[in-house]
Amino acid sequence: MSSAPLFSDRADAGEQLAQALLLHVNQLKEAGISAEPIVYALPRGGIPVAAPVARHLNCPLDIVVAKKITTPQNPEFAIGAVTSEGQVLWSRQKLIRKKNARLWENALCQAQEKARNQLAQLCVGCPKVNPQGALALLIDDGIATGMTMAAATQALKAQNPAQIWICAPVAPAALMKWLSQWCDRLIVLKTPDPFFSVSRFYTQFPQVTTEEALVYLQKHNVLGGSQTDDAELS
Repeated sequence: MSSAPLFSDRADAGEQLAQALLLHVNQLKEAGISAEPIVYALPRGGIPVAAPVARHLNCPLDIVVAKKITTPQNPEFAIGAVTSEGQVLWSRQKLIRKKNARLWENALCQAQEKARNQLAQLCVGCPKVNPQGALALLIDDGIATGMTMAAATQALKAQNPAQIWICAPVAPAALMKWLSQWCDRLIVLKTPDPFFSVSRFYTQFPQVTTEEALVYLQKHNVLGGSQTDDAELS
């Protein structure tokens, strides 16, 4: 398969994901499960994708912050992930490198501090909602390793939602089975093989700033999703 873009930008991916999720949520209601949805984005890139979903479902838009645990030697390689609340998920590499315990501990502390700082920056735009008994839809702009997504599900599980769905526009086909164990339903629009990076499947994939992320959250939760002007946020 070629690495040709699948989505023009995050807003396009969010609209396509919203249409798919509308069908799944309606099917759930038809089956007699009445849990109200809450959309949770992984910031920052997941927020522009999650915003159209929350708007179409007419539900709150919240966040779960999880960060990769990396080492200075290889800042792109995830040895684990941690949420702002402290839920930790390690990759298998940790099991065979116990002699580097201090390195792992330092990397964990740095990642959790980053997660806490990002939550502090964005929480002003988040609604005060309780996911207990709700349908938690966890959304990112794409899944590469799945570490942060899996850690985020653990943060949500601690709050006892009725179900957790992992949702993304694109992810590797080889990751589907592993991702499924972390959620009640896995919804991924495209599973290209070979995968390359998430950015390769978007025509436009600029970094989302903290200010832009806050605008999305505040416009949806304060003014209402229908008020969001994507043109202002591009």
